[in-house]
Amino acid sequence: MVDLRQYTVFPRQRDALVDVFDEAFIEGQEEHGMHIVGQFRDLDDPDRFVWLRGFRDLPAREAALNGFYYGPVWKARGAEANVTMKDSDNALLLKPIALRTGYPVRDAGRPPIGSTGIPSSVVAGAVYHRGSAGDGFGEFFADQIEPVLAGTGTGVVASFETLVAENNFPPLPLRDEIVLAWFAVFPSDAAYAEHRRQLDASATWQQKVLPEIICRSVAAPQQLRLRPTARSQFR
Repeated sequence: MVDLRQYTVFPRQRDALVDVFDEAFIEGQEEHGMHIVGQFRDLDDPDRFVWLRGFRDLPAREAALNGFYYGPVWKARGAEANVTMKDSDNALLLKPIALRTGYPVRDAGRPPIGSTGIPSSVVAGAVYHRGSAGDGFGEFFADQIEPVLAGTGTGVVASFETLVAENNFPPLPLRDEIVLAWFAVFPSDAAYAEHRRQLDASATWQQKVLPEIICRSVAAPQQLRLRPTARSQFR
């Protein structure tokens, strides 16, 4: 299970948040059993920072979050992060539908503290806002959406849907919403642009799949186009 967290930061403060996160909050959280899967700059919003944080299960989530946010690392560095953030409440608790090659495992390596090389890759995907947990959207995604994405050369690395459960760490709110989210990795901006070109030119996507997505959704899909930070595992 993962938290998908999207923070709105104050203007020109995102790099400051990335710096403290990559320096202190990866190992600081993983010491408590969490898995910091990936952290990203949103390429379409200069004031958004996006990250994925994994947990073994709900009890482990509660213990890990209490351990970190009431522990020494957050006490020492949390103020540096908080001062950059305008809104940190955009968060979803998700369970995996499928995790494939390219999605980092818990003990995968990452660049060391102090690394500055930003990958050229793009981690992209979408969040679909669903009407209910029993709406059949997962089957629709597997049967109709994924095949069209594959036809553009897009291999979905990970897909998730909402884990319907009580938030067991209330200091960090979660959105009360049912979604399906997917992620894919593109080696470059040009590769992502080619995927979008092919998708826009696909009659199946434009005439069949996209109208069905809209019909099944309670809000417009959120498109994600993300650049991994220097220490992100997911890249």
